[in-house]
Amino acid sequence: MRKSRLILTVLATSLEEMALAAFILWGLPRLGVKIPLGGLIAMMAGLAAYGIISYRLGIRALVRKPLAGLTDMAGCKGKVIEPLAPVGIIRISSELWEAKSTDHRIEVGEEVIVVGRDGLRLIVHKCNPGLEEGSQVEPSSEDN
Repeated sequence: MRKSRLILTVLATSLEEMALAAFILWGLPRLGVKIPLGGLIAMMAGLAAYGIISYRLGIRALVRKPLAGLTDMAGCKGKVIEPLAPVGIIRISSELWEAKSTDHRIEVGEEVIVVGRDGLRLIVHKCNPGLEEGSQVEPSSEDN
């Protein structure tokens, strides 16, 4: 699958470059615009570099394991980025979420656990030091 995607990408990039070269070599001179061969080669090299970089970044995004979605966030742990008083921002993995605290105020840097959600806002409370690493917290009745 990955090899066929690479071949298809190389073929598509080659066709784009050929179309651009044809336009520059035959189309632009008819309009009175002349581009030197060195300029054409530089443009082709730039387009090829752009294609390779785009492919490499795109394939990483396609094969990357998706992060937890909103529906299965209950039990996930995160860190407070903006104080929860009671609403603020938390980070779970590399994502920022708006969260509401079930406790009064939770300071920056403290660890929280998701217990539910209210629309797109997560409902969290401060992690208990005695909570086991793999244990789940029951979601609250506010889940939608």
